[in-house]
Amino acid sequence: MSRITIFLAITALVSYLLGGVNGSIIASLNFFKRDVRNYGSGNAGLTNFARTFGANGIVMVVLVDVLKTIAAVMLGRWLLGMAGYPMIGKLFASFCTMFGHVYPLYYRLRGGKAVLCAGTLVWMTDWRVALICWAVFLIVVTFTRYVSLGAIIGALLFPIGLWAFGYSGLEGLLGLFCALVLAFAHRENIKNLRNGTENKLSFGGSPRGR
Repeated sequence: MSRITIFLAITALVSYLLGGVNGSIIASLNFFKRDVRNYGSGNAGLTNFARTFGANGIVMVVLVDVLKTIAAVMLGRWLLGMAGYPMIGKLFASFCTMFGHVYPLYYRLRGGKAVLCAGTLVWMTDWRVALICWAVFLIVVTFTRYVSLGAIIGALLFPIGLWAFGYSGLEGLLGLFCALVLAFAHRENIKNLRNGTENKLSFGGSPRGR
């Protein structure tokens, strides 16, 4: 077994396991003694957490999901960097982290939609691409109040930005895989957007049963 294969396997396993550590679930269980997946959209993400529980606990949600992504991407960069492919390591770790977030082993494969993961990894990849993705995300959310729509469009711009700034075909392809994970996780939101039934951004605070 080659060194690169070993590095890829370690990166995939550790990144997937890190990705499964879900900030929304941890915060909802610790702050409110409730599972966020039992309320609202049933999604273990920041938007549903904020809509259901309000502002309390949001800092924990953000910290957990951002820090786990940073740790995974840095690991991938370090391991694959030793083989001469640091950017491949970053992007491969990003994909595995997002996959783990959406399908966490710890929570019976019921996770979030990897928006915070995606928002973090773009900054760790290329600040120019990140500025484009985040700017479009914020513009779309500001004018439509649809977080899902902003996230999907911003994510799909990620591989386009990588290719536009001269990254290799493989690097762009890994970026596309990341975008597709996020888009697939939002498949119900896409249906709701088409039907005009998608929830707009709002903040709650008192879920039933509290």
